[in-house]
Amino acid sequence: MRGQRHLASRFPVLVVVAILGLLALPTATVLAQATPVAAGATATPIQHLIVIFDENESFDHYFGTYPNATNPAGEPAFRAAADTPSVNGLDVTLLTRNPNSSQPVRLDRRHALTCDQNHEYTAEQQAYDRGLLDRFPEGTQGSPSTTNPQQFCPPGIVMDYFDGNTVTALWTYAQHFAMSDNNFGTNFGPSTPGALHLVAADTAPAVCGPSNIVFGGVPVCGAKPPSGPGAVTGTDYSDADPYYDDCSKGGPSDKSQTMAFTGRNIGDLLNAAGVTWGWFQGGFDDCSAKHPNVAYDRVAGIDPATDPHTVTDYSPHHEPFQYYPSTANPHHLRPTSVAMIGHMDRANHQYDLTDFVAAGKAGNLPAVSFLKAPSYQDGHPGYSDPLDEQTFLVDTLNSIQQFPEWSSTAVIITYDDSDGWYDHVLGPIINHSATPLDDGCGTTNDGAPARCGYGPRLPFLVISPYAKTNYVDHALIDQTSIARFIEDNWLHGRRISAQSFDNLAGSITGMFDFAHPRSGPPLLLDPATGEPTSGAPGTPGAATPAS
Repeated sequence: MRGQRHLASRFPVLVVVAILGLLALPTATVLAQATPVAAGATATPIQHLIVIFDENESFDHYFGTYPNATNPAGEPAFRAAADTPSVNGLDVTLLTRNPNSSQPVRLDRRHALTCDQNHEYTAEQQAYDRGLLDRFPEGTQGSPSTTNPQQFCPPGIVMDYFDGNTVTALWTYAQHFAMSDNNFGTNFGPSTPGALHLVAADTAPAVCGPSNIVFGGVPVCGAKPPSGPGAVTGTDYSDADPYYDDCSKGGPSDKSQTMAFTGRNIGDLLNAAGVTWGWFQGGFDDCSAKHPNVAYDRVAGIDPATDPHTVTDYSPHHEPFQYYPSTANPHHLRPTSVAMIGHMDRANHQYDLTDFVAAGKAGNLPAVSFLKAPSYQDGHPGYSDPLDEQTFLVDTLNSIQQFPEWSSTAVIITYDDSDGWYDHVLGPIINHSATPLDDGCGTTNDGAPARCGYGPRLPFLVISPYAKTNYVDHALIDQTSIARFIEDNWLHGRRISAQSFDNLAGSITGMFDFAHPRSGPPLLLDPATGEPTSGAPGTPGAATPAS
């Protein structure tokens, strides 16, 4: 795998003393206090940041042919403004003479419910084939579901893409606001590493069991126990539930399939600076709650009330703050009041999505909010889909734009990983890794192993009164660029650690125009079609019905 090496020997092997004692630390671990940031004392006009962190989509899978949609009859139409800039997408050569064994094919709205692709750490590297990008069908192709036969999963689907007739809302937001076509997962691999990079800009040091894969005497963690005799530190490369969560696999008593982390995260820095914040996730209040797979009902013509294909709203390994003793809410305790949302109380900044709505309506929006949809609406192939994801995105953004804080708010929409979907761009390799898990990511480790990256390219949009209009930014950024923006805006540039990837992250500020905020009515969309509703900016009339 090719790529410019930006950093050598990023940090030495980490040794953690008294691990079992660390795992017993109380939730409210106290950090050294930083200089407090006065209310509203931000480096930019953005006083409220909302990060919507969705699931498992590559850039090409959602934006490969942007801004050109097929516009078949009976589907929501997308027609781009004449001055729409181009993106680094799928050109004629890539669409018709692609080096992979299958050619990219457009997926229609009726194919919204697809199978899940293979998005493991090693499989994704094999698909990229040391920079040739020609083995996606062999490396990450998904398999048809035996329990949900309505999933669309023909051979070669890993290469395929949606356009503006299915991901209509995202393309419409891109028309009115700003997007990046050069944003990457910080490492290869699945959801948990991506979530950890969002909030901690690192996937080490993980506390895991003694029987993990070892390279050069250093363990790399999968779903192994973080406690017990011989517990060691390592690097996460896979999905394992958080140690500090009663809803994790095994419940509150069996921690054999969980993992913990010992370092700091962005929540710790915000707490030390007195900045309000929160993680809001669907199903957090009741982690046994389930919803039918709405797309399955739509495709199969099944009454949702009788649909056996349900998915649990809350996914523990999608909740990164629950891996850390300082920011976890293990028992999923409710906030003591709406007024305390974003502040320190028994909820410890971990909330249900309903709490975000309550805080917004009360004019009590935290400075920094992370939103995670209930699973059936998070976009993850296999149990969600772009149409159900669109419903969540549009309903959420329609509400946010009517909050009293909207004039000072920025919303970021981005993703935890690519799901293994094809993307034709290989990011620079800023961190080499040479373990049995790696496939051509160098011959040495730039710091801890099993952190090869940057990984796949992912969508990234900025929606704000301060976002540039119909703008595509080409600056190199990654998942940790969000942490960098938070640090630069609220924390005087303080980084999470000397080794964390936020030190290397590119800036997202090129997507903003802080000198010229827009005014006028909000951009309200129809959640079913993704098209602007009557009366919204640039809208000739009501949205057309969905097929």
